[in-house]
Amino acid sequence: MLTKELLKQVRQIEIRTRGLVNEVFSGEYHSVFKGRGMEFSEVREYQVGDDIRSIDWNVTARFGHPYVKIFEEERELTVMLLVDMSGSLSFGSVEKTKQQIAAELSAILAFSALKNNDKVGLILFTNQIEKFVPPRKGRSHVLRIIREVLSFMPTGNKTSIKTALEYFNHAVKKRSIVFLISDFIDLGYEKILKIVGEKHDLIGIVLDDRREKELPKVGLVKFRDAETGEIRYIDTTSEDVIKWFKQVNKQREQNRKALFLSSNLDSIEINTSSSYVKPLVDFFKMRERRW
Repeated sequence: MLTKELLKQVRQIEIRTRGLVNEVFSGEYHSVFKGRGMEFSEVREYQVGDDIRSIDWNVTARFGHPYVKIFEEERELTVMLLVDMSGSLSFGSVEKTKQQIAAELSAILAFSALKNNDKVGLILFTNQIEKFVPPRKGRSHVLRIIREVLSFMPTGNKTSIKTALEYFNHAVKKRSIVFLISDFIDLGYEKILKIVGEKHDLIGIVLDDRREKELPKVGLVKFRDAETGEIRYIDTTSEDVIKWFKQVNKQREQNRKALFLSSNLDSIEINTSSSYVKPLVDFFKMRERRW
């Protein structure tokens, strides 16, 4: 339901993220994500210094002096946003939840694509596919994507990155730029990640919260797993508990990084307690240097 409060939130995100796109990300996006190749634009008279291999011999013969073919970069791309909507995305220990951050990141990427005349599509997933929005252009389409990520009420609570990637792999045949936005608290998606990464330009955006890595020492605390509903009581002052908690999260992080590295895929790490601008800028700069 489109409430006044929701529309207000969407409008605020649009204003904030479009400003960032215009000031920071638009040029970076254009230079990093190239078109699929070169397409014919026009012919013009030969000028000194032109590559003789570009001479259009048919037009040259017709007019009696040399003409060359002019090609332009074929810009139109397809950008797909695969956004995790599982229960853990509703968590946030500071100002915003991971889901709210996901909505803002989706907005930045979608408006960057729009400014460069690219299509944008969306897949929302939990342990099942919750919604598929086919790639399209236009401001109203981008606003719809922001609304969906910000307010969609999923049926499932758990996470299956494997399900999302398998669905995408069957639904979208055209080579695409794929942003997989999730906290990656999941297992069993290693094989399909590599398969999709070989065909498409797949980038992982890892949403993180500091309270998922370090426990505040506040005594006995009741924890509820947002995805399973399981309730546990944990003594946050116990050194053994603190050590175990850190080890589990460190191991998960190391496994994820090793997987992306071995698959030759890029990832961006975003923490809810700090600005996402610097990690995104650093990513674009790294990609630009690579190009």
